[in-house]
Amino acid sequence: MGLGRSATSRRRGSHDSASSRSSVFYQQFPQQIEDANPDGEIWIVTDNLSSHNSLSTRTWLEDHPRIHHAFIPVGACWLNRQEGRWRIFRKAALAGRSFAHRDDIEYATTLATSQLNSRGSPRVWGRPGAANPSATAAICVRRF
Repeated sequence: MGLGRSATSRRRGSHDSASSRSSVFYQQFPQQIEDANPDGEIWIVTDNLSSHNSLSTRTWLEDHPRIHHAFIPVGACWLNRQEGRWRIFRKAALAGRSFAHRDDIEYATTLATSQLNSRGSPRVWGRPGAANPSATAAICVRRF
């Protein structure tokens, strides 16, 4: 009987994309945010990945009443601006490359991030030509 991808088949301490998408791994993220921000409510806007809305995560959130989730609607991934940036980053840093060593990945990541940031420009939110420009313009600088 095969064990599939059991804990015995993984090297101890290695990064595994499946484990990085687990509920327990995800719960470390809001915990770090809560630890860094001891006062006030915390709102996390996230997509509908199963680990973000699992029973384990919902139970964890009950013990952390200051943290609230707001989910991007299903089928509206265009609202998650990080998805587009991730696509551009993957193409610039990772596409078509093989890496022999971890340092090679770090170098490609640093170089691509630097190049993408050099082309970054402010994003003005709001309706173009609105009657009251001060009411519609909020500037957000794109940085990877």
